[in-house]
Amino acid sequence: MKITKTKRTIESVTKQVGVTGGIGSGKTTVCKIFESLGVPVYYADDRAKAIMVENKEVVEKITQLLGPKTYDPLLQLNRAFIARVVFNDPEKLQALNSIVHPAVFEDSENWFDSNSNHIYCLKEAALLIESGSHKFLDKIIVVTAPIELRIGRVCQRDQVARDAVLARMDKQMPESEKLKYADFVIKNDGTQSLINQVWEIHQKLIDCSSD
Repeated sequence: MKITKTKRTIESVTKQVGVTGGIGSGKTTVCKIFESLGVPVYYADDRAKAIMVENKEVVEKITQLLGPKTYDPLLQLNRAFIARVVFNDPEKLQALNSIVHPAVFEDSENWFDSNSNHIYCLKEAALLIESGSHKFLDKIIVVTAPIELRIGRVCQRDQVARDAVLARMDKQMPESEKLKYADFVIKNDGTQSLINQVWEIHQKLIDCSSD
């Protein structure tokens, strides 16, 4: 999978900031706080789900890759079928990502362009680093949380067993590896105020944008 960036120039005023973290870290909660400060947020995972049913070229490629059972008669994603096919097949998963990630990247670029009147915008994505799109962002925020707290959150949120959460975690980049790419770190462990951490980063991003 290769993502190339051609539209944005180095003179671009609006800073593009990525937000990522492991499953259950609380990325969405953090982004909602940024949104309350008037910062636009692009939710890459939500947009990926939409693109997989709205983009005809993407639909055709996914159907060719995974077969006709990928979509139901109403052209909605058969998520259970897709999960069964790609969960234990790394090559299929990589092939699927090579279709979806570039399409999401292009979509996010158009979104950034439409929000160029803001000092900075956020792009939230679980696979921000794995997809390579982090290379085209100005700053990276990594949201962290203790693993047991993350497991508990996901079990409650998705109504799934602990083993299922661990299996999903095993397929993600370790938190320690994500932290190597971080310009800012938000600790969502319940001991520190998320609002205060977000506000501090918000001020730093505004200040560095005016330099």
